[in-house]
Amino acid sequence: MKILVIAPTPFFADRGTHIRILEESLALEKLGHEITIVTYHIGKDIQSEVETNIDIRRIRRWLFWYTKLEAGPDWQKILLDLLLIRKALYLAYVQRPDIIHAHIHEGVALGWIVQKCLFWRKIKLVADFHGSLTKEMVSHSYLNGGFLKGLFSWAEKWINNMGDAALTSSAENTQEIEHIRKDHKVQTVLDGANLFYFEKLPSKSALKIEFELPADKVIVTYTGALVPNKGVQYLKEAILAVLQKNPNIFFVIAGFPAEDMSEFVAQNKLETSVRVISPLSYFKLPAILAASDIGVDPKDSSVRQASGKILQYMAASLPVVCFDRQNNRTYLDQGGQFAHEISAQGLAGEILALADNSEQMRKKGEFNRIRVKNFSWEISAKKIEQIYNSII
Repeated sequence: MKILVIAPTPFFADRGTHIRILEESLALEKLGHEITIVTYHIGKDIQSEVETNIDIRRIRRWLFWYTKLEAGPDWQKILLDLLLIRKALYLAYVQRPDIIHAHIHEGVALGWIVQKCLFWRKIKLVADFHGSLTKEMVSHSYLNGGFLKGLFSWAEKWINNMGDAALTSSAENTQEIEHIRKDHKVQTVLDGANLFYFEKLPSKSALKIEFELPADKVIVTYTGALVPNKGVQYLKEAILAVLQKNPNIFFVIAGFPAEDMSEFVAQNKLETSVRVISPLSYFKLPAILAASDIGVDPKDSSVRQASGKILQYMAASLPVVCFDRQNNRTYLDQGGQFAHEISAQGLAGEILALADNSEQMRKKGEFNRIRVKNFSWEISAKKIEQIYNSII
């Protein structure tokens, strides 16, 4: 099939939303589909990192000053999305796609407009929701309540009903949207892991030397966006609590934007116990994880997002400390060290417990290395292909 992917974001950037868009598209391409991604004027060139024939089409650089790559709302995106509608409408008219696969709520709304404008073409729209629009904006301190929050909540419910088919990245988000959609039909398509990236890496000891990490300490690593809705505040407080009790633990924090985290490290004089790596390329991620001993994910379920980083940890044979969420249980099962209390103290307690038990670390890491094979992008792509076939 011809598939037009709408990505209202500066694709590609090294964060979860973009990883899902990229890996879904690569896996669908391997199944024989022809993929075009329409996106903003900025972002990394994926062809320099992976072999692919995916066609990346960008809007014109009218907003040449807009260079924001990190997650979060921005009023200028309204202008960018207007340009994106124009570009997507042109591509849909010229390329005659069978499917418009639209990511996140913005993309779904834009895809719906394109579909309605070209109604005689009978293009099918697949809505790929990555989380809750309103909850995410609240988490970024963009909405605090009142009329504006109510307006966005209404818009989110309206968008949740768009598309000939809907899918989400987490069971929690599926359950929420099922109650809202009139057809009550939503499928969960979990994130995957590209195990190819983790093959033929140097040994853990060699990688610790390469990244100048202490060989005699337990390396606890967080990778991903350093923004509030990823649970970064839980992580900061947990780091302080852990280091007070066990100075033989060393933290690696890799992601962006790093200014706030770097300031936190400096203010608390943690330079000998915490390393901030920013930026970290998604394609360099396997090496830093292979140099680590424990992966940590402090995200709670407030924004209904999945935690794709957990799969990256699993692919690197790491045990994972995280909160006791349905999506995390689905991924990890026995490979997780679950904090039942959603708090920094709960997170810190489980990091300390796991770091003190090398045998448990080994067993959980080995369990995850085997279990992650159940969560490949190929499996996700085949499920998406079934969804396409069901609506064509």
